[in-house]
Amino acid sequence: MAVLISSRGRYAIRVMADLAAQDPERLVPLKEIAAREGLSQKYLEAIMTTLSKGGLVDGQHGKGGGYRLLRKPEEYSLGEILRLTEGSLAPVACLEEGATRCEHPCPTLPVWEKLERIVDDYLNSVTLADVLRQEG
Repeated sequence: MAVLISSRGRYAIRVMADLAAQDPERLVPLKEIAAREGLSQKYLEAIMTTLSKGGLVDGQHGKGGGYRLLRKPEEYSLGEILRLTEGSLAPVACLEEGATRCEHPCPTLPVWEKLERIVDDYLNSVTLADVLRQEG
């Protein structure tokens, strides 16, 4: 059993970590981030739109535009970023928000609920600042 994080979620964390390593006052062009991270600028545009609409980054278009974090790196948890970009981090479909539970009792449900809590607790405890410290 694996908890899978899509490339969208992984790239969102990479982009946020990249922004966290930059001057917090400077708007960083997406082209620069894509080049540093070796990622498609077009794919990153969609991710940045999500992060901007979700209130995690400031995004400005046009000449002199780019992106920057709205808060300090230690104020962003990986859980927050992944929930925004992935939607659900539930290990099984029946734990996703709005899912219909099985009609019969499920002896494994407590296992999946505990796994979900462990994953959530861990991802909520790791910040962008922690990611930057691990890079060094």
